[in-house]
Amino acid sequence: MSMNQQIKRVGVITVLIMAVLLPLQADAFTENSLLKREMSGQEVQELQRHLEALGYFTMEPTGYFGQVTESAVAAFQEQHGLTPDGIAGAKTLSMITTFVQSPEQMAEMTVTRGSGSRTNTNSQTEIKALSWFGEVEHLFARGDVATIVDVWTGLSYKVKRTYGTNHADVETLTKEDTAIFKKTAGGEWNWSRRPVIVEVHGLRIAASIAPMPHAGRDDLPALQTVDNRSGGFGRGTNLDEVKGNDMHGHVDLHFIGSKGHSSGRVDADHQKAIQEALNATL
Repeated sequence: MSMNQQIKRVGVITVLIMAVLLPLQADAFTENSLLKREMSGQEVQELQRHLEALGYFTMEPTGYFGQVTESAVAAFQEQHGLTPDGIAGAKTLSMITTFVQSPEQMAEMTVTRGSGSRTNTNSQTEIKALSWFGEVEHLFARGDVATIVDVWTGLSYKVKRTYGTNHADVETLTKEDTAIFKKTAGGEWNWSRRPVIVEVHGLRIAASIAPMPHAGRDDLPALQTVDNRSGGFGRGTNLDEVKGNDMHGHVDLHFIGSKGHSSGRVDADHQKAIQEALNATL
């Protein structure tokens, strides 16, 4: 058996295993389905799962059709002779479903794309400009862990999204992460806006962080009413979920179009820092 035949055989076996472990609803789309940007729901989630199985979508399916899903659809369309508009109409959905239903074709596609597993179509070095509302708020969900790369120092640390609606409220994971974070801030917590790159779910997203922990106490239970919250926030809900990390409260992480929780306005300094992060070469 030739090397190519062996690779193809392994690919077929891999796809068959995937089909057992991750069953897809091949008939998930209605006859007149047309899925596009800013739509959400079960059909979008199934589309993402199909694209994931085919190697075009590398994130946890969210059910929201944002820029990442649009790019995955366009990549599939371009490779298969369809107009790469990123809109999943009847012809695109039919072709995607055909590949999902055929392990042989899925294996052939996987081998053609260069590996025996799914391929990340997003370049690991590409920094993306993604909007908070309708995009990052879904991609970087509460409870998700991300790596923050500080543009000015090149240092990196891990954070967890714990709260936030108008922007992401994040907390460092460990004492070591807090020490690195504080070092990027010059050794003292402050409200300056720092350009950063957020690495999450295989994406690198331009963002801005304010290195000032606030509105929490690490020594008391989260979400209880407490006094003397960090950052001079006084009495209120303890917004500190990650314990034992040497950081009291959370910090603000902004993306394109995000707003302040209190002001409800887009912060110009954060947006300026985001643009700097977008042009970084890290």
